Amino acid sequence: MHPVFREGLLKGKRAIVTGGGSGIGKEITLQMARLGAEVAICGRKEEKLKKALKEFQKENLKVIAHTCDIRDADSVENFVEWVIENLGGVDILVNNAGGQFPSPVENMTPKGWAAVINNNLNGTFNVTWSVAKKWMIPHRYGKIINIVANMWNGFPGLAHTGAARAGVVNLTMSLAIEWAQYNIRVNAVAPGTIATSGMKVYPREVVEMAREWIPLKRYGRAEEVAYAVIFLASPAGDFITGETIRVDGGESIYGNRWIIPDNPEAKEESEKILQKVLQEE
Repeated sequence: MHPVFREGLLKGKRAIVTGGGSGIGKEITLQMARLGAEVAICGRKEEKLKKALKEFQKENLKVIAHTCDIRDADSVENFVEWVIENLGGVDILVNNAGGQFPSPVENMTPKGWAAVINNNLNGTFNVTWSVAKKWMIPHRYGKIINIVANMWNGFPGLAHTGAARAGVVNLTMSLAIEWAQYNIRVNAVAPGTIATSGMKVYPREVVEMAREWIPLKRYGRAEEVAYAVIFLASPAGDFITGETIRVDGGESIYGNRWIIPDNPEAKEESEKILQKVLQEE
């Protein structure tokens, strides 16, 4: 148990964590359930969900799981109705599910671009809209927390997810204003380079280089993201809405995340500009 959070902090709360079967989503589920929340997780792969459930059951945590494709509005609707039927409602929604692949834009295809946008942006909307319409707005209460990414300086090499996550941050602010009248808080948490199984899709040299972009000079831990989510989900976050908390060790305000090849023509032009100034002096 984390020393900051009291035992039973989330007791009586019912939560959904999308993509809760692995990585950051799994850790968020674990920490919330340990603090007393009843949690429903979802994902596309049933085997991954079953494996995660076994781990939660070892601690006798109240976690249930159901397959769901967040890109499919009908699938989402069925899942949300299932959660309401089994948990009795939804107090907290953590939009964690997503996915992307590393690639410079010139090597992407429109299909690849659309797949990531559909997953990370449209999928977040689908779940948020369904939960809000079916439960949070009618019951005039809710905490929505969107997991995004460190994309404030652009996201070269991952432009598709950068665009999608930026859209989610803007959606977070828009909904925070629109749904304040329903006592619904909408915030986001932006992890930096976090050590999870998701790192496996990136080349090892890229992962190692990423550490150099972090002022604290280490990777983040999944539980450090989970703690930020719990803070927002708890009464401590009741007067916070429309915000994005960056859990990135300072990465978003420091470092070069893309190696730009030198340009001989630009270098020559730069030398001419410099020489001209020096001669004038």
